Amino acid sequence: MLHPSYADLMRVVNSEVEEGEQPVVNSRYSIVIATSKRARQIIDGSEPLVDGAGKKPLSIAIEELNESKVKIVTEAPAEMPVEEEAPEVVLDDDPSLAFETKETFDIDETE
Repeated sequence: MLHPSYADLMRVVNSEVEEGEQPVVNSRYSIVIATSKRARQIIDGSEPLVDGAGKKPLSIAIEELNESKVKIVTEAPAEMPVEEEAPEVVLDDDPSLAFETKETFDIDETE
C-alpha cells in the first residue's frame, strides 16, 4: 500500500485551489506522472528537497509532493515568479525549464 494514498496526495496537490476553480489533478494518473517525472529529475542529478538518505528517487518525489515542497502546474508559466511559497517543478522534457529560481512540475495528461 502506498503511504500516503493517492487520495491523500490529490488532496495535498489540490489544497490551494480556490472553490469553483478546476483542480490541479483529477486522477491518480496525474499523480503517477508527476512523481515519476520528479523522480527522473532526481535520478538525473537534481537536489532532493527532503531528506533522501537511503530512499529511492520515487519515494523522495512522493514525500516532496506530500510535504508541499513542490507544486504541480498543468502548463509551463510564461514567467517564473520568485515567491516564498513551495517551489514548482516544471516537468517538461526541456532541461532549460527544469530548475531556475522556481522549480515547476508541468503535467501533460495527454502523454
